[in-house]
Amino acid sequence: MMNQFLAEFIGTALLVLLGNGVVAGVVLRNTKNENSGWIVITIGWALAVTFAVYAVGRISNAHLNPAVTLALAVTGQFAWS
Repeated sequence: MMNQFLAEFIGTALLVLLGNGVVAGVVLRNTKNENSGWIVITIGWALAVTFAVYAVGRISNAHLNPAVTLALAVTGQFAWS
C-alpha cells in the first residue's frame, strides 16, 4: 500500500518538475527556448504526463492526472464507481 503512495508522489513530482521546467524555459529571459510559444509548453506538459505515467504506471496505475483515470475507466481497466 505504501508503495502506491510513494509511486504517486514520485510520479506527481516528476510531472510537476518537467511541466514547470518547460514553462520556465519559455518565459525566462536568456534561455534557449525563450518566447518559443504555447506549442512548446503544450508538448512539454504532454510529454511530462506521458513520462510520469510510464514511470509509475505499473505500481499505482498512475492516477496523476484525471485524464489518465478517465482513460483507464473507458478502457475497462478501472471501475467507474
